[in-house]
Amino acid sequence: MAEGYWNHNVHYHSLVLDAVPERCGAALDVGCGDGLLARRLAQRAEAVVGVDVDAEMIRLARERSARVDNVTFAEADLLDDGHGLLADGKYGFVSAVAVVHHVGLAEALAAMRRLLAPGGRMVVVGLARNRTLLDWVVSGAGVPAARVLARRHGGTDHPPGMRVVMPETSWGAVRRDARRLLPGCRVRRHLLWRWSLVWEKPHDAAAP
Repeated sequence: MAEGYWNHNVHYHSLVLDAVPERCGAALDVGCGDGLLARRLAQRAEAVVGVDVDAEMIRLARERSARVDNVTFAEADLLDDGHGLLADGKYGFVSAVAVVHHVGLAEALAAMRRLLAPGGRMVVVGLARNRTLLDWVVSGAGVPAARVLARRHGGTDHPPGMRVVMPETSWGAVRRDARRLLPGCRVRRHLLWRWSLVWEKPHDAAAP
């Protein structure tokens, strides 16, 4: 598989990368898979950690990142706060692409909030479940766009062995729960069946 492969998740990597703060120190990519986004983050942050619960994905990430000096990968569970790499307030930037529906929205956002340093930034790209007629209409509009983009990028590809889980949380619940857990966050719905969230932890935050 070429490093520059494309799929609906990779399509939104640029959204994540554009949100990395200037002079970013430590960054964390949750559910890093084969490490593609972590390697891209390494060009914008001093040090990057990628974590995934899948041992094979971590093996693949390490193999493909052998020449990137400032990236570390570890098999770790986001909800396991006893892991040394997942300490409270450790990271100035935390990202997660197509991951939180594997864990549960509220649990995942709370864990990533805990990991952020005061003033740090979180960017999440996720999936949601269609519940209403409007949801299905909007999702249908993504079909022709996805076909055009796939042709432009030579097809859709995924890392071998990547786990697929269907989301249970609706689009409306994503917005409601995100704004409740992360006051002031910006939530957007995107064409290729994804939503994004950007949130900055207050500088005066006294607790995770």
